[in-house]
Amino acid sequence: MRGAANLGRDLGLAVVGLGVVAAVWWAVTAVGLVSRAFLPSPEAAWAALQRGMARDLPTQTGATVWLMLQGWLAASAVAVLLGSLIGIVRPVREALEPTLEFLRPLPASAIIPVAVAVFGLTPGMVLGVVVFGSLWPTLLATVHGFKNVEPRLGEVSRALGLSRLAFVWKIGLPNAVPDIIAGMRLALTVALILAVVTEMLSGQQGLGTAILLAGRAFRSADIFAGLLLLAAIGLVSNVALAAAERHLLRWRAA
Repeated sequence: MRGAANLGRDLGLAVVGLGVVAAVWWAVTAVGLVSRAFLPSPEAAWAALQRGMARDLPTQTGATVWLMLQGWLAASAVAVLLGSLIGIVRPVREALEPTLEFLRPLPASAIIPVAVAVFGLTPGMVLGVVVFGSLWPTLLATVHGFKNVEPRLGEVSRALGLSRLAFVWKIGLPNAVPDIIAGMRLALTVALILAVVTEMLSGQQGLGTAILLAGRAFRSADIFAGLLLLAAIGLVSNVALAAAERHLLRWRAA
């Protein structure tokens, strides 16, 4: 009951927040503080969204979501496997931690020029950039989760004669799940951002290219229609991951 009440409260606050943003947006355009060539009214953006959904926006949205999910899932799988190894094996962790700390602050978008120079503007380059950029949040969170497993649990596993693999599966992974999911939620946002940016640079079909072309043609309503779709994608994916997190961690509330 408490979880449902908290969820209802959060949804209510989200609706109020969106209402405030929409009201401010409408007021700014109604009084003409910003030219409608740059900031369309909410009504114009909604009308552009409806027109786009009747044409090619569903295809472009699907392409962006598919690219985001492909990169995110591949990055998550690699990050969890590699992070488990680094987090559990202390010599490996001590050897690689300086390198991870060196790479951690590197902006994901900074590798795009290097990837373009090496691989060209190909679909493989686009997917590779999304995978690389969204790898780090989950990898570092996984390493942190395994690194901070209660030492006494290691002693218990040795007393029970558990193998290293059994310790990872039965003890290490359940304890690291909260950190892993937190990293995956952040990585999904990074994957969406990189999907849009790489689409803009490569011309690959997707919302990034649609928004870029609308900007070049000064179609501000179409730009904001694309931004509304991106916001909806981010919201839906975050809500879905939050629901998965509550399901996977329901044992903690028991």
